[in-house]
Amino acid sequence: MSSSFLFGAVVVTLGLYILAMALCMLRMIRGPSSQDRVLAMDLICTVAMLILLVLAIRYRSAMYFEAALLIALFGFVSSMAMAKFLLRGEVIE
Repeated sequence: MSSSFLFGAVVVTLGLYILAMALCMLRMIRGPSSQDRVLAMDLICTVAMLILLVLAIRYRSAMYFEAALLIALFGFVSSMAMAKFLLRGEVIE
């Protein structure tokens, strides 16, 4: 695999991820319900994690993998907190 092919694939992938994140931001702003907004927020965290993973492959750095792991962890915790808040009206009992 040549490096020019890898560079092109990374550029196309990052462009599509940025487009996906922009569409999720639009859904988060205009979402008709709170559940749509929570789902869009969760998808934004997932796409941000994927962007970091693509950058880790491109730059061959383990630091990006650790940052992606942290984003995945915080995205999961925030999604669970928002789901509990929408379901019961409180996060901490």
